[in-house]
Amino acid sequence: MKFTVSSSTLLSLLATTGKVISNKNTLPILDYFLLELKGSELKVTTSDLETTLMGSIAVENVESEGSIAAPAKLMLDSLKEFPELPLTIDMNGIYINLSENAATFVGTDAHKLVKYESEGACEAVSSFILPKKPAALLKAVLQKEEKPVETAFDSKNAVFRLSTHTLVCRLIEGNYPNYNAVIPANNPNKVLVDRIELLNGIRRVAVCSNPTTNLIRMDIGGNKIDLTAQDIDFSVSANETIACSYEGQPVTIGFKSTFLVEILSNIETPTVVIELADSTRAGVFKPVYDDKQPSSTLMLLMPMMINA
Repeated sequence: MKFTVSSSTLLSLLATTGKVISNKNTLPILDYFLLELKGSELKVTTSDLETTLMGSIAVENVESEGSIAAPAKLMLDSLKEFPELPLTIDMNGIYINLSENAATFVGTDAHKLVKYESEGACEAVSSFILPKKPAALLKAVLQKEEKPVETAFDSKNAVFRLSTHTLVCRLIEGNYPNYNAVIPANNPNKVLVDRIELLNGIRRVAVCSNPTTNLIRMDIGGNKIDLTAQDIDFSVSANETIACSYEGQPVTIGFKSTFLVEILSNIETPTVVIELADSTRAGVFKPVYDDKQPSSTLMLLMPMMINA
């Protein structure tokens, strides 16, 4: 499905229907919004098995109809960060692009983006979008797989043949967004820092962050990173300084601590480089290797507004 809607209108609808969602759901699906798009009407349904609430709004620029279950907390937290503006909603999965020289994997949720590229020739030169659920299933079974995986696909379906399992899934139709357009090409400010030290510092400081925003402020300059978090409602704050190697002008930027932890936890190297332009543009996180690697990983995180 793909459509355009006012951010405040969608947030109002989800906030209202989301009141039915319980904090103690026994079924994981009950933590999701059911979104159904027919014509120009978007219908949202929530339930706790005893009470069901449905609401609908009119949307614009509908390119394709459909239905999907979307995580309630993620959608609400994301929409709260947007000012009043039109949003284009396109429920995407993992984009897999196969070329003559490399295989590229891209995933994004509008706040963060991950791009992984592996060198090597591919038999097929094509691309497809793999939904999140089969991607998660593949991730689980591939951890025990030692043999090559045979992949076959057409415009609608894909088949993954492993030594003991075969996964068949329907692909997401349509074109993937131009992800290269959102990756900053010129980042003059570069931070080299110990990944574990930064990760642990963020976790400690985040205890005092606002539970709604999880905002962490990073003041970078003079070969150090000052991490600051505060919750004005409860008059608590925390500050920690991390040593780093820094090239560039002093920068102050804010990130959501949960996203920072997620990104740093999925980088395997002891050292990470953070490339920054300014406080309003995305930060780029990359692993630092001692030697040349046949693959590369890039993780992008959008900043948050720091209140004066």
